[in-house]
Amino acid sequence: MTVLLVMAKAPVPGTVKTRLCPPASHVQAARIAAAALLDSLDTVRATPGVTPVLALSGRLADAEEAADLTAAIDGWQILPQRGTNLGERLANAHADVADAYPGRPVLQIGMDTPQLTPAHLDDAVHRLTLTDAVLGPAVDGGWWALGLHNPRHAAVLTAVPMSTALTGHHTIAALRKQGLRVDSLPLLRDVDEWPDVLAVAASTPGDASAWSIDVNANGRPGRAAAVMRGQSGGEDAAHSPRHATGSRFARQVAAIQRSLTAGFPG
Repeated sequence: MTVLLVMAKAPVPGTVKTRLCPPASHVQAARIAAAALLDSLDTVRATPGVTPVLALSGRLADAEEAADLTAAIDGWQILPQRGTNLGERLANAHADVADAYPGRPVLQIGMDTPQLTPAHLDDAVHRLTLTDAVLGPAVDGGWWALGLHNPRHAAVLTAVPMSTALTGHHTIAALRKQGLRVDSLPLLRDVDEWPDVLAVAASTPGDASAWSIDVNANGRPGRAAAVMRGQSGGEDAAHSPRHATGSRFARQVAAIQRSLTAGFPG
């Protein structure tokens, strides 16, 4: 069974998505990050036949949407991120998963692509069974997903310049230098700057129909329940995380846009 590894930073104001400021405040940027992460966690949970693992930097207790985030990772394996830069943290996370789940392939994503669906991840997991590695290129030249049949090959990431327009190119070159066959996943846009926020939010559903009508004990709307492969669709399918993917993100962005237009503080 493939391990689905999510690399994430706790959405604490002032520490995440700072390139969104301005026009967003640090609190608003953290709320956008929290919404993106929650949608990503929902999508992972709705992907069949995978073992979810979170490699976390920071404390969720200090984050925006701390209670929802804590609930969303209930039952997950949580690993602390290790390393002084992104390349080291990525390589170490893959190595830690290799130690915890010997012999398992790993598909790793981040928290910047809330438009992901279970179909995206299911397809990536399938492709990884046919090759040594898969890479999902991002519009900005980086990548949104890395799958490795042997996660210890992620050690090459320590020598790859990160967050550049050529990061994806250098990552593929480093993997192929190890003799690996690399298959490409679909091109996606990740959320780095304000135009990305608007574009990704516009491509994801944010209407009320994407959310479950169930309520929690405190009377607040409940989060959608997964409709897994093999279960019936119909009305319930409209409330599955696959349909709700990005809806929290889109709704949060819409709310922040309204506050910015009205001149209200975040």
